[in-house]
Amino acid sequence: MYHTLEEFLQDWNYEGNATYKILEALTDESLSQEVAPGHRTLGELAWHVATSLHHIVSLTGLQFEGATGEEVPASAKEIADSYRATSENFVSAVKEQWNDESLKEVVDIFGQQMPKGVALKMVNTHQIHHRGQMTILMRQAGLKVPGVYGPSKEEWGA
Repeated sequence: MYHTLEEFLQDWNYEGNATYKILEALTDESLSQEVAPGHRTLGELAWHVATSLHHIVSLTGLQFEGATGEEVPASAKEIADSYRATSENFVSAVKEQWNDESLKEVVDIFGQQMPKGVALKMVNTHQIHHRGQMTILMRQAGLKVPGVYGPSKEEWGA
């Protein structure tokens, strides 16, 4: 749980930028990569990360513009740009609409009662989880994976 906005904003700054770095490394051709038939493709995972940010956080009552829609864009750049804009709008809204005390307010997220500070942690770990899945699919698609918590294998070799 985040207890202060500053604590959250520092964490989000790093993790949001890391997610954007992964999304920026995608290519249009890589979006169809899947781990197995019937599972999410790389494009579906990337779009899910971009759209779920607004979807989950809007359940807290925070008002901001964000990526929405079921149809996965055919353009990797569009997905990355949509995530970036959603993330920037999200951060601005948190700074304008909430304060440290807001993080203690309990909200209903998918039938669970939780403080807003927990909801923020959940949305952050959600993107981290899917970012890990995307890196596997990126390697299967032949893409170079950017380092997130230090150099990736590809970067280490260089």
